Amino acid sequence: MAHHRSALKRIRQNAKRRLQNRYYKKSTRTAIKNLRNLKDKAEAEKFLPKVISMIDKLAKRGTIHRNKAANLKSGLTKHVNALN
Repeated sequence: MAHHRSALKRIRQNAKRRLQNRYYKKSTRTAIKNLRNLKDKAEAEKFLPKVISMIDKLAKRGTIHRNKAANLKSGLTKHVNALN
């Protein structure tokens, strides 16, 4: 158990951040899955910028690596462009 006030505060902060990171990461994964399941190109093109924005925020916060974010965005863009 931590003995310093600063260590106790750090534990509280880490727990709060971990919950926030889990929430944003899970909601982004769900949005990616929903985008991949879309069949209508117009609808997918409308939804793509929102998903890309979510991915960029995760990369900015350091929740996911910036290269993974770039790979996700590239793959999703290719997927949307390939739709009829």
